[in-house]
Amino acid sequence: MPTRRCPALFISAPGSNHGKTTVTAALARYHVNQGRKVRVFKNGPDFLDPMILERACGQPVYQLDLWLAGETECRRLLYDAAQDADLILIEGVMGLFDGDPCSADLAEKLGVPVLAVIDATGVAQTLGAIAYGLANFRPGLPFAGVLANSVASARHAEMITQGIPSDIRYFGGLPRDPQFVFPDRHLGLVQAEEIIDLESRVTAAAASIASTGLAALPQAVEFTLPECEPLPQLLSGIRIGIARDTAFSFIYAANLDLMRALGATLVFFSPLADAVLPEVDSLYLPGGYPELHLQALQNNRAMQAALQTHFRQGKPIYAECGGMLYLFESLTDKTGQRGAMTGVLPGHACMQTRLKGLGYQSAPMPGGVLRSHTFHHSQIETPLAPIAWGERLYQSTTAGEAIFQAERLIASYLHCYFPSNPIATGQLFLP
Repeated sequence: MPTRRCPALFISAPGSNHGKTTVTAALARYHVNQGRKVRVFKNGPDFLDPMILERACGQPVYQLDLWLAGETECRRLLYDAAQDADLILIEGVMGLFDGDPCSADLAEKLGVPVLAVIDATGVAQTLGAIAYGLANFRPGLPFAGVLANSVASARHAEMITQGIPSDIRYFGGLPRDPQFVFPDRHLGLVQAEEIIDLESRVTAAAASIASTGLAALPQAVEFTLPECEPLPQLLSGIRIGIARDTAFSFIYAANLDLMRALGATLVFFSPLADAVLPEVDSLYLPGGYPELHLQALQNNRAMQAALQTHFRQGKPIYAECGGMLYLFESLTDKTGQRGAMTGVLPGHACMQTRLKGLGYQSAPMPGGVLRSHTFHHSQIETPLAPIAWGERLYQSTTAGEAIFQAERLIASYLHCYFPSNPIATGQLFLP
């Protein structure tokens, strides 16, 4: 099988909030500034971190997920990236050993060395013990070393260095600086487009990399092209309209690639700003933050009417999470403000103060089972009876997410990863 070598690093941590995204973005931008082409990937189903990482490296950011995508697809994506990249970075999810499969599983299967980012707030020499645990918890895991984040002073840096075991490489530390921190909200980091000073934050973090051992390229890793089945042109000649703006932005880059590979032509539009739909055969309404744009969505009556017309004409619509909420009669935010939505589906949605859905699920769609993920803070009330329910990857006391169908409209809280079943994907959009 064809192989390709490229310097690569897997950025992980003991848990969330240690600065993985900041360090990954800083690393990417630093090496871009050196004239290198950097490709960045995100482990797990997250939509928000990749938006920032894409801005940092200037290239599309794809998810690598052993369950959603599978090992073969992960290897294919990395091999393709290694064709012309000078550096490949993979940001982990949560802690190094959290979840099943976890970041360590992916790093080990791919043979990509792990850089452990550890927040040094309130820690000095003990940081070395944390690093030792991460490096030795799983024998055989490729481990590059450790980077301290949020180092308070030169003296703090000295104490950290004192505690690092001699057999673990210490790459240095990034200073404690609020400018390096990316703002967040209930679903994770704030979207890149909404962070006004994102460029200055990434630039500042990147400059700090110069004084660490990460200024040099990591060791090269060999990536192999797996055998892949050719895709049928199920969507040849089909035009698919995709909602994409700050209200609807949770779109996997691999989903777009898959639809194009099936033969579809993709046309993007904005439910916030556009008055008409483009000339399309089918619609894809992805998730996002419609609750943050109630007034604009409510006031855009022309777009609401266009969506109603598309539905009445019996054309396919596929809606995920926030896209589904937009199709109900109304959506109420956490403050109690209510906005009239399209009314294509009967019922109402209301934002909650606590998480209402989380985790991997298999989604039995009309054309076959797709692998998916759910993460939402809203609830819906509707007289519609589900045609199916998501099946949780892990046992739970709660049911999976409901999947609704009305004529050619399919809607659910589930965010599906299209490459997990190309045939089922094609059926969602086929007129």
